[in-house]
Amino acid sequence: MDAIKSYILRHGLRPGDRLPTESALCADLGVSRSSVREALRKLQALDIVTVRQGSGSYVGNMSMQPLVETLVLRAALDDINGVQSLHSIIETRRALDLGIALPLTRAMTGTSNPQLWKLVHTMTKHAHAGISYLDEDIAFHSRLLAYLNNPLMHQLVAAMWLVHQSVTPQLATASRQEMVDTAAAHAAILRACEAGDTDAYTAAVDAHYAPLIAIIEGR
Repeated sequence: MDAIKSYILRHGLRPGDRLPTESALCADLGVSRSSVREALRKLQALDIVTVRQGSGSYVGNMSMQPLVETLVLRAALDDINGVQSLHSIIETRRALDLGIALPLTRAMTGTSNPQLWKLVHTMTKHAHAGISYLDEDIAFHSRLLAYLNNPLMHQLVAAMWLVHQSVTPQLATASRQEMVDTAAAHAAILRACEAGDTDAYTAAVDAHYAPLIAIIEGR
């Protein structure tokens, strides 16, 4: 498995690039066909390699899907119905949001974001009606991240959202006031970003996660 990963690195292959045939890999790496097949199978499970029947093997997307699957399963097996795992996930999401405070507020200072404000308006409207706005929430954070040239951060945040969505059904439903407070926190986050106010952004992020943490902790 390590030999094939080294081959990918050595030849500068990118996602979607075709790998040599099994026989060519055997000759190049000096290993048996069964070893190559076993390595490809394991790498496929990690999304490092994609095997297409009748077409061959290709460099995979190298996404965080394997990580997501592991975290979801771990949360499902948690001794306290996933609550402890979800708490960790929320704290990780919060840490990621706080970690980008300075670069994000710098990048967004003085900008105008009608599409983001439209999402905030929709979240606020849904909150007062007691309607979930998860899709808008995800879209909001995704659009914020678009201001940062950091693909890894995009992938990490997306992975945390997927795990969050998988475990959230185990929690009690948020109250209408909690939904309203969370929507207001999104408005505060956007306002702080456009003003370039890092301290206000940090306070707004804390306010954003406070209702969710309260639900998890049963307060």
